[in-house]
Amino acid sequence: MARSPDSPLLFALADAPDFAHEARAMSRGLSPVCGVDEAGRGPLAGPVVAAAVILDPNAVPAGLDDSKRLSATARAALYAAILERARAVGVASLSASAIDRSNILRASLEAMRRAVAALSLAPGFALIDGRDVPPALACPAEALIKGDRRAQSIAAASIVAKVTRDRMMAACGQRHAGYGFDRHMGYGTRIHREAIGRDGAVARIHRLSFAPLRKTADTPSEA
Repeated sequence: MARSPDSPLLFALADAPDFAHEARAMSRGLSPVCGVDEAGRGPLAGPVVAAAVILDPNAVPAGLDDSKRLSATARAALYAAILERARAVGVASLSASAIDRSNILRASLEAMRRAVAALSLAPGFALIDGRDVPPALACPAEALIKGDRRAQSIAAASIVAKVTRDRMMAACGQRHAGYGFDRHMGYGTRIHREAIGRDGAVARIHRLSFAPLRKTADTPSEA
């Protein structure tokens, strides 16, 4: 016999994000509202990239969603639409070396803070994807778990961050042939791990504080 779960979901995710969270903040006089998200917490290589987006309520691109649920083609089209229609877009990144000096959570939050600071229009409120609000943010903020599936501004930021980072990793793949950065974007795929085992870590590209790279940290490749 089927049984109901002991701990039901605190909220049901909609099929697609909407503008309700932004509208509620604006109704309290907190305007404009930016959505903030990052890409690249999990990879073994490359930067963590964050984006902040202030959408025009009257020109929200159709089809916004969590970047991970979109094809590369759809992400590219929406990226262009966001840059064309948004009131402001800010992007920031922290390198693998910066991640190693701190940790990935702190680096992600700092990248988010910098992305908000990079906006050409000062936000009155920020919607942050995840559980944490970046320290020293220049405006009031709210953290939304799975925010990229709930708020269109965060979904837009997730797309900008993902496309920006993927393009950075594709360029890295051209420079460091053999590692496959343009295919796995720095994630720990079998091909990537085999390349690390064969050729070692690449200085300033690989996150030497991440397993299994810690054991190779003393002898990174300069290739």
